[in-house]
Amino acid sequence: MPAVHHKLLLEDALQDSPQTRSLLSVFEEDAGMLTDYTNQLLQSMQRVFGAQSEMGLATEQLSRQLLDYEKKNFALGKGDEEVITTLQNFAQTVGELNSLHSVLANQMADSMVFPLIQFREKDLTEISTLKEIFGFATDEHEAAMVKYSRLPKKKENEKLKSDLVKEIAYTRRKQHQASLQYYCALNALQYRKRVAMLEPMLGYTQAQISFFKKGIELVSKKMDNFLSSVSNMTQNIQAQLDTEAEAMRASQRELLSVEDTVYMPDKDTEPVNRTLIQKAGYLNIRNKTGLVTTAWDRLYFFTQGGNLMCQPRGAVAGGMVLDLDNSSVMAVECEDRRYCFQITSPSGKTSMILQAESKREYEEWICTVNNISRQIYLTDNPEAVAIRLNQTAIQAVTPITSFEKRPEGSPNPDRAKPGGVHAASGGSQTTGAAPEPEDLIAPGTPIQFDIMLPASEFQDQNRTGGRRTNPFGETDDDCSTECDDSLLQQVFAVRFQGSMAVRCGNNQEVIYEAMRQVLAARAIHNIFKTTESHLMVTSSSLRLIDPQTQVTRISFQLGEVCQFAAHQENGRLMGFVVEGRDWSDGDEEGEPSFSAFVFESNTEGEKICYTISLAKDITEAKKDPEALAQLMKNMPLTNDGKFLLLEPETGDTTNGAEEDLESEA
Repeated sequence: MPAVHHKLLLEDALQDSPQTRSLLSVFEEDAGMLTDYTNQLLQSMQRVFGAQSEMGLATEQLSRQLLDYEKKNFALGKGDEEVITTLQNFAQTVGELNSLHSVLANQMADSMVFPLIQFREKDLTEISTLKEIFGFATDEHEAAMVKYSRLPKKKENEKLKSDLVKEIAYTRRKQHQASLQYYCALNALQYRKRVAMLEPMLGYTQAQISFFKKGIELVSKKMDNFLSSVSNMTQNIQAQLDTEAEAMRASQRELLSVEDTVYMPDKDTEPVNRTLIQKAGYLNIRNKTGLVTTAWDRLYFFTQGGNLMCQPRGAVAGGMVLDLDNSSVMAVECEDRRYCFQITSPSGKTSMILQAESKREYEEWICTVNNISRQIYLTDNPEAVAIRLNQTAIQAVTPITSFEKRPEGSPNPDRAKPGGVHAASGGSQTTGAAPEPEDLIAPGTPIQFDIMLPASEFQDQNRTGGRRTNPFGETDDDCSTECDDSLLQQVFAVRFQGSMAVRCGNNQEVIYEAMRQVLAARAIHNIFKTTESHLMVTSSSLRLIDPQTQVTRISFQLGEVCQFAAHQENGRLMGFVVEGRDWSDGDEEGEPSFSAFVFESNTEGEKICYTISLAKDITEAKKDPEALAQLMKNMPLTNDGKFLLLEPETGDTTNGAEEDLESEA
């Protein structure tokens, strides 16, 4: 007798994933069909038992009913071929014995009707009861999770949180126990079903043979071997059931022997895995229900290739929610809920806010989406690539959230290497072999993720009034005032990603390396929050302006910008290198120092680079009035007409109205 090929895995009961629920629905459908079939078969047997006068018709109907087992097409009917064959043989035997049949009521009640009634009342009724208990436990767990998800973050009540955690642990354990009992009963039903189908007919046939004396030798000779094989078959099935039941009981005891922290949210003991390229689990997703109202739904999300998939409960398969290639992910504050993060498509038109159950799940989801957005899953060995990138990024950068003063005697990482060539234009290119990362940026160079400087540095500047130097090339010269004859003013909405000291300013590779290290440091240390600013490009300077207060956060003279470039793959990333002077060694001229700034814009980075290049052209053309006039005459404009040229002021104050800024935002 072949073993049962389909069963519910008890290990999946705690996770309660949509895949497990989908398989469970198949078992429930099979149990419902089995109940209907059992009732029909029992009615046929009762008719045989209660209608001795109509024995011929009853046995004929029974024969037909036995043949219908094959036509039922049970969803889990694989492996029932021998049962079907055996029932067909029984149906043929019933037809042959129809003319000789006479059943004693007691024998038929004990050997045919009673086993099937016992199967229906005991096994099938138990399945129905366990199903109701499992449904109640699931509803209680869902209600507890809704309460826990609404737990406030800012005004956290430890007693309320402790009570909710205990409630979730209790309901989750209750659901786990109910699901284990329900799964075990459904698995055992696949064995008991076969026994219940064969045992009544075995008793019925044996009772008929023992009852009839006339012609028993003729009948028994051809049926002894058949009945013996059927008896062995049922015994083998019963042995398989006993073995499987013992294994399920042992597995159930092992699964229930875990600590209570398994059932508690936000009690993860394992470290965060930052190299994942696949992730699955339940998340809360925010949906808008009106103009100002939102609702949160708890759904099962998983990643498949480069896509984020969602599978509601009861669905056979999941559907794609968002393409994660080149997408961005960041932590967000949302409606006083904890562990929220936002995923945004590369175009910025599609975004979704999700909430994780625990801090570990929250960090792993962010890291997984970030790894997938780099298209690591397309490599031959994505797991090894993710681990290598994570280790390389940790070794390559030591990010900090603000400036740190270098100890005395330490090497100056922003000092240009001897023999370095200063590029006069951002469009200049270097020739020869590609430089090594160590030649571009010193290992261990600190990274600044916020443009704001420490308060102590501002105090020192105001107190001394002297010339100030920092690793980013900014000085205390008056950079906030623009020249009155500025011919170009263009504003772009940007988000500052980071800045760091670099060793040279004559190669665009230094900008690409700075982008890599800044983004890698943000991903490793989960620094995803950025602030939007306005980058103003004029023919004399670059200014980063706070859009709320219109205060200039940092400013550079255009002549200090020695290199600029947009990212080769991610068009929204751009950066530039600023040259400054370091007077720490007492040199009157100062040693050249270079700093790289990395930004993410709402528009293409090439537009910003083009505007900077145009500003440099205007600066050069100012030296020759004829060249300036020719440049203004042939000034190229973009298709959207966003580049704006202003006439130089002649002392008339009315020209101030013409200097209003246009923003790419």
